[in-house]
Amino acid sequence: MRHYIHQHPEISEKEFETTQFLKENIEALGITIIDKGLKTGFIAEIGSGNPIIALRADIDALPIQEKNDLPYASQNGAMHACGHDFHQTSLLGAAEKLKEIEEQLKGTVRLTFQPAEEVSKGAYHVIEQGGLEGVSAIIGYHNNPHLKPGQIGLRSKAIMAAVEKFTVTVEGVSGHAARPEFGVDTVLAITTMVNNLQAIVSRMTSPFEPTVLSVTHIDVGSTWNVLPQSGYFEGTIRSFDPQGRQTLRERFERIVTASAEQFQAKVSIKWDQTPTVTYNDETLTPLVFEHSKNFAQVIEIPPLTGGEDFAAYQEQIPGVFALIGSNGDEGAPDLHHDTFMVKDQALETAVTYYVENAKLLLNYFDMK
Repeated sequence: MRHYIHQHPEISEKEFETTQFLKENIEALGITIIDKGLKTGFIAEIGSGNPIIALRADIDALPIQEKNDLPYASQNGAMHACGHDFHQTSLLGAAEKLKEIEEQLKGTVRLTFQPAEEVSKGAYHVIEQGGLEGVSAIIGYHNNPHLKPGQIGLRSKAIMAAVEKFTVTVEGVSGHAARPEFGVDTVLAITTMVNNLQAIVSRMTSPFEPTVLSVTHIDVGSTWNVLPQSGYFEGTIRSFDPQGRQTLRERFERIVTASAEQFQAKVSIKWDQTPTVTYNDETLTPLVFEHSKNFAQVIEIPPLTGGEDFAAYQEQIPGVFALIGSNGDEGAPDLHHDTFMVKDQALETAVTYYVENAKLLLNYFDMK
């Protein structure tokens, strides 16, 4: 099943065939699909009554051309280079096992097959459509190729970073490259901004506060002898302190504005909707940590600078987000690489993580 999903990836908000495939398999198990108005992705429920515990798996792929030599490699220009094929397959497996013990469940398990995680929109779509209504807690995970099958990485509080995506557009005055005094040099303004922004991490942020600022794309000019009129650059900031997140934005805007004024250029800054810190509930996470030792090697891990829109759920209700080993080989390609690979044997731990901890939290909230 994972091989089929891997061979037919679909990018964010285009997961139509993926959604249909998942629905058919859920319906074949006799599980009720709940219509929440999602264009892609869907919600289903096993059991009845309260409490309600949600299990979430993301289903979208990336616009990457796969370079793995596999009989089930993608051929359509997209790729499950982040392992979301692994995630959704494990939730299907958990659904089958939970359905078998439906009469024993002390409440309802809500299965959330979430679209558009890669563009940080899917969790917000689910919330807007009422996907968290009545839910007491939510469980999720991401595979980690640097952990071995059978290993789970977990920690209370911050486990993944808050994400900022910025786009800075700079407007100068075009002119001849031989007479820059008659123009406003957009290239110089942009490169100065990029250099000055590095001081935010190196000189304005405590070394005890993990922070990353990366400019990843610059687009300015089209030929060698013309000062371009405009250009832009974009990138990301990663941080773990909710209060410090706003301070970072303010410092960013101050530096960009001052650099633009230095060259008499005009500038605008756009911040996209992006997730905050993936923050594991301090009461439920230790329970999941200890319970998961019954079927896996559980490791307390440091926070990761990657981001997750699972954080949007955790802003609304208690949530636990883990990292589950999916490869573990030395030199295994990281997430978003065109030769990224997961091992099928890792699915057993992922399925069990969902099933056992859904039962654990149903019992926990039933007794409250």
